[in-house]
Amino acid sequence: MYVSRKTDCCWRTKCLLIIFISISALNFLQILNLFKTFIPSSRTDSRIKIHGFIKVRGEATIPMGNYNDAEYIGINEVVSPRANDPRKLSLLPLVFLIFYEVAGGPFGVEDTVQAAGPLLALVGFLVFPIIWSVPEALITAELGTMFPENSGYVVWVSSALGPFWGFQQGWVKWLSGVIDNALYPVLFLDYLKSGIPALGGGLPRVIAVLGITLVLTYMNYRGLTIVGWVAVMLGILSILPFVVMGFISIPKLRPARWLVADVHNVDWNLYLNTLFWNLNYWDSISTLVGEVHNPKKTLPKALFYAVILVVLSYFFPLLVGTGAVPLERDLWTDGYFSDIAKILGGVWLRWWIQGAAALSNMGTFVAEMSSDSFQLLGMAERGMLPEFFAKRSRYGTPLVGILFSASGVILLSWMSFQEIVAAENFLYCFGMILEFIAFVRLRIKLPNASRPFKIPGGTVGAILLCIPPTILIGVVLAFSSVKVMIISLAAVAIGLVMQPCLKRIEKNRWLKFSISSDLPDIHHDTGALLH
Repeated sequence: MYVSRKTDCCWRTKCLLIIFISISALNFLQILNLFKTFIPSSRTDSRIKIHGFIKVRGEATIPMGNYNDAEYIGINEVVSPRANDPRKLSLLPLVFLIFYEVAGGPFGVEDTVQAAGPLLALVGFLVFPIIWSVPEALITAELGTMFPENSGYVVWVSSALGPFWGFQQGWVKWLSGVIDNALYPVLFLDYLKSGIPALGGGLPRVIAVLGITLVLTYMNYRGLTIVGWVAVMLGILSILPFVVMGFISIPKLRPARWLVADVHNVDWNLYLNTLFWNLNYWDSISTLVGEVHNPKKTLPKALFYAVILVVLSYFFPLLVGTGAVPLERDLWTDGYFSDIAKILGGVWLRWWIQGAAALSNMGTFVAEMSSDSFQLLGMAERGMLPEFFAKRSRYGTPLVGILFSASGVILLSWMSFQEIVAAENFLYCFGMILEFIAFVRLRIKLPNASRPFKIPGGTVGAILLCIPPTILIGVVLAFSSVKVMIISLAAVAIGLVMQPCLKRIEKNRWLKFSISSDLPDIHHDTGALLH
């Protein structure tokens, strides 16, 4: 529900506008310089300098300058035993998996118009990606190609700050992912209940939630390649009705409606949380990098195309909806795009949008579960979790990880999500702060390590890149309620206790822990990362 704050919003509005303008100015020129780095060059120089020599794969070291076009190997370019697995992800499925982990379509962006009006909503989905999405995607591209394994952001933090903080990163990110994923079976039914009222509650809804969760979980079990191509299909079906709606709306567009703004009547909490909710989780794909074909080239390209796809999938429908229909801010809430579709095209277009919304929730669910379950597998391969978490099914999927993630989804599907979702954002912010620290720390700790994709600017550039999103995290957390902070900090405290308990279990040999022999030792021998 929209809340007006006329009595005390003036000073807050001015402060937040100054913060947004300052952050954007700080980041914009740097992003322009970095934008070209999303498309890697066709030839990557991964030579390693070792005391004036160059190390060549499978050969003795030779003097620099005499490498005779040999093939070189850099950091983490250890050939995986699954490197030639035909079930590896290619570029197109990877783009749509990122799309669904971040967005899944414009469903859920309506609250930005209710909170701030058309102009700030449109500006937000252009400026916020510069402040947040692009830096996070760039960091994911660099560290994801530097450590091409399924532990993803866990190994980034672990290698920079030690295994204790690596485990904390894995805990808060997995928990926030499961909380996020528990929403989608419920939202799926919410979009369908207008046509099938029985799904609104009671036993039919319970059965439907369980059924949807089990079907989509089985899809994850059958293989990541299937999940990737399902994401492609669902993505096309989710975007297509908005393209049709855009063409239908052309005669009714009134550009003056896009400029409507009332900066003294803005619900900043709703506005910022909606933007943050819809434009984060770029790093989630890092827990699938071990399943990607040629990740050092495929991952940066996929992130580049996904950024464009996500921004367009938000901005274009907002442009249509706010420009073609007279503004009634109170009506702009979840599901309002289906009402706009009915106004512009009739009942058939409304049904199409509702169906696309349901499919979008399915796509987001399978993408999120893939990331969550492979993260647990990657942590087990790093010895942070018991060895049975690394068990794969005959389809190559993380069997135990899927079961744990699905159990968490079913458990949380019966809870109220209003403040839990805010708690999830809080946990996500905690994880992102650790990632930013790890990114800068690795630039200092391993400055000469080969990075197949590297953001230019050195250590200073890395720090500058992290400043705007860190400020934004502070702004988002400043609006969190005391209850949300207590719930989130309690979840963090569980992780602080859980890691020493697992170490005690490992020491007493109550459960078996092991580190995969295919992975470099990041804690005791940094030289292992260089060959």
